[in-house]
Amino acid sequence: MPSLRASEWQNLPVSLKELCINTTLRCGQSFRWRKSAEDEWSLALHGRILSLRQDSERLHYRASFPSAALAPPTPPASTVPSAAESVNQDDDDTLALVKHYFNLTPNLAQLYDQWALADPNFRKRAPKFTGVRILQQDAWEALIGFICSSNNNISRISQMVHNLCLHYGPLIGHVGATPYHDFPTPKALTGPKVEQHLQKLGFGYRAKYIYKTAVMVEEKGLDWLQDLCNPENPPLGVDPKPAGELVEGGRGGYRRAHEELLALHGVGPKVADCVCLMGLGWSESVPVDTHVWQIAQRDYKFGKGKHSSLTKATYDAVANRFRSLWGKEAGWAHSVLFTADLKTFSERLVAKVEVKEETVVKIEVDGIKQEADMVRMETITEKRVKRPFVKEEHQVLEVKEEKVTRKRAKRTKT
Repeated sequence: MPSLRASEWQNLPVSLKELCINTTLRCGQSFRWRKSAEDEWSLALHGRILSLRQDSERLHYRASFPSAALAPPTPPASTVPSAAESVNQDDDDTLALVKHYFNLTPNLAQLYDQWALADPNFRKRAPKFTGVRILQQDAWEALIGFICSSNNNISRISQMVHNLCLHYGPLIGHVGATPYHDFPTPKALTGPKVEQHLQKLGFGYRAKYIYKTAVMVEEKGLDWLQDLCNPENPPLGVDPKPAGELVEGGRGGYRRAHEELLALHGVGPKVADCVCLMGLGWSESVPVDTHVWQIAQRDYKFGKGKHSSLTKATYDAVANRFRSLWGKEAGWAHSVLFTADLKTFSERLVAKVEVKEETVVKIEVDGIKQEADMVRMETITEKRVKRPFVKEEHQVLEVKEEKVTRKRAKRTKT
């Protein structure tokens, strides 16, 4: 078992309006984060185990580096599970990695205000879901993760991605008894028995897609994939460059990336848009899946006439409608509404509290004195998102008042 050298906890000043990891890491963007009972999130990333905690004002982070010798830069270069090479802590780039991965440059609160002004529906739904940021993941990981997402749910996708890392990714280390593997390289998934093995692991038809896409990307090289990135949001360590103004249908670089991704096995328009948004940094990309199509019908008057079903033309019309509403970061705004539509976040817990205040009123009727107790019952129904909250996260309170009168009669002599 490779030993780890953990750095001290560091922190960044980040409010919950700018980033809420309890929402962002659970809304179907990344599938490898694990949450411990101590409210700590951990992930093997770029040759280390990155651990996170958050309070109302700060994001706390710590990197644990392997001290054994063998493996990878990121994306990892090993073709089989192995121990990872030690990273010199004097060259620790964890702060830069955290800022890049969580895409912390845009002012999210200002973007929410901008989207709310443009869209009453966003204004209505977004306040319960602040802090949803689009991650800047490695493009290769995003590609394979979203191939796994085809006709699937977040829990099962996460299990598939976990199995990919467990069987083909390099071992970084253990936290307690739990092993943490980095994401496998394309080469690691091109072996002659990979497809058959993935079938046995429950990947179904996706096993063939993963294998064939890995072969294609290995032949083209990861540089091909990274060249499709938005130059405004380049890979870690690359200086940003302008990418042009938004036009209908998205900028030219986005359209090129989307088209080239469609040539890969298992990649349709939705998967291509997910990779463009969450792996290549094209913020105007709007993936339209079942959830988003339901939102478009329910809240944006799609589902009638020529857009009565989700054809390619309707897919494009929905995405263009959202781009016209929300602008260059339409994919970010769309992800807030997507998150609000997930069952994980829409279930509510209801707690009732009764507060009674009693007053006594004396009256006399037909020689009988009566005391009427006026009991004011205040019932507070608390609705909150069924998920681990930091205490500052949003709650909605509904207060209902009921008045109940109880009469106690006392007979007196007259």
